[in-house]
Amino acid sequence: MDALTALHTRNSAPSLVEPAPGPEARDAIFTAALRAPDHGRLRPWRFLIVEGEARGRLGERLAAVAAEANPGISEQESVKLRNAPMRAPLLVIVAARLQESPKVPEIEQMLSAGCAAHAVLIASHALGFGAIWRTGPVTYLPGLNSALGLEESERVVAFLYLGSIVGELKPLPQHAHGDFVSSWEG
Repeated sequence: MDALTALHTRNSAPSLVEPAPGPEARDAIFTAALRAPDHGRLRPWRFLIVEGEARGRLGERLAAVAAEANPGISEQESVKLRNAPMRAPLLVIVAARLQESPKVPEIEQMLSAGCAAHAVLIASHALGFGAIWRTGPVTYLPGLNSALGLEESERVVAFLYLGSIVGELKPLPQHAHGDFVSSWEG
């Protein structure tokens, strides 16, 4: 699939099953991610692969982090968090690795990590796999970094779910460019 077709046709796939991208596809996917815009060549990102039984352990940690932050969490919400990693056979957790830099502010580093996450989605689609970017309130809770083994200076920007698509995807909305693009004349 050519680049413009991949960009024009990528769609979030909420129902994903085996097979997930294998080693060759993952190599292509992460090669694409590492080409994200990167002012100062800081490489301000890190990817954690979660698959197999580790998905269940991740779900337990997500529920524990949420319960620590909110002891009154409902059983329904706790079950939802425990089951979330089971939505797909492969998860990629994208973390921004924020670094002190006189030239590259944190926001640029966060955006760079976001671009790397987007590249994972586009490359997965180009290779025939489905993917969806999810976060949710647990992503921003103080205990998440520790639960994932991340440094204090890192920030989770995406939980990417990857696999093979089941069922039909929602139709892509058609947007008028004029709703988002205008000329600036100074």
